[in-house]
Amino acid sequence: MWICKSGKWWVKTVCCIVGVVILVRMLLVTTCVIPSSGMENSLYEGERILVSKWSYGLRMPFPSVFGYHRIASSPVKKGDIVLFNNPHPGNSRERIESRGLFISRCIGVAGDTLMLDEDLTEIGGRVLSPDSKALYVYPSGMEDRMLELLSSLGLSGNVLVGYTSDGDYIRSFSHYEYYLISQRLGDRFTVVPMSGKDRRNAHPFVVPEKGRTVRIYPWNVTLLGNTILAHEHRNVRVSGDSLFVDGKPVDRFTFTKDYYWMASNDPVNICDSRLFGFVPEDHIIGKAWRVWYSTHKGRLFQRIE
Repeated sequence: MWICKSGKWWVKTVCCIVGVVILVRMLLVTTCVIPSSGMENSLYEGERILVSKWSYGLRMPFPSVFGYHRIASSPVKKGDIVLFNNPHPGNSRERIESRGLFISRCIGVAGDTLMLDEDLTEIGGRVLSPDSKALYVYPSGMEDRMLELLSSLGLSGNVLVGYTSDGDYIRSFSHYEYYLISQRLGDRFTVVPMSGKDRRNAHPFVVPEKGRTVRIYPWNVTLLGNTILAHEHRNVRVSGDSLFVDGKPVDRFTFTKDYYWMASNDPVNICDSRLFGFVPEDHIIGKAWRVWYSTHKGRLFQRIE
């Protein structure tokens, strides 16, 4: 008789633990595995992190079924590293909560105006993190010295990105890495930001805000058209520089949701708004909080900034 009672107690204990874990994951925090190098050096590929679901208010479960609701809602802040559902999945009918996960840094909040070039890369903005990366160029004849320098700085994992039309070498460095390299190099040879691109092709892009009317221009018609079709759920057609909504030509549109512009640290390995456009508020899950597993020394339980 005692063995039977003990067995029942064990089963109840396990059920309680499982129930608590499920509630915590549903209501407080969730976990995420970093799938790529796109957020280095803020987050490294393979790291496991905790994501706070209350940072922007708790998104109620199954928004595709019961509608989008958020308890104690608060907006995403510029500079936050955010976990969100894929805004542009292969199957547009897939439920929001079932879509794949992305993690990126927010560089544009609802109502912001960003200067974006033809590749939808922000220019002229302030640096939100010393870990955000840019492309740099140096003479090809200095490759051996560069490799020695990277090894001495503990950056030997940095790989060559490509070559310029003049045969110079291109690498991707964070702002802090570039600072270290510049200090060590002195006058031996120069490493300069890649600036061969025609920056005159940059245009202002307004990040859509709930209740705000945004003007349609030739440079934003495709991006806004895709956003209206996918997230405002209207019938959209783009013809040349013109936008048609529900069969009627429009030169402006009033949005019903707040949106965000996300950017990865690495300009080469991109899984951000340059790939899938604006991220609507109902796709936001939470803010990256702490690292709970990492193979990198000193990263365990480190707060994510």
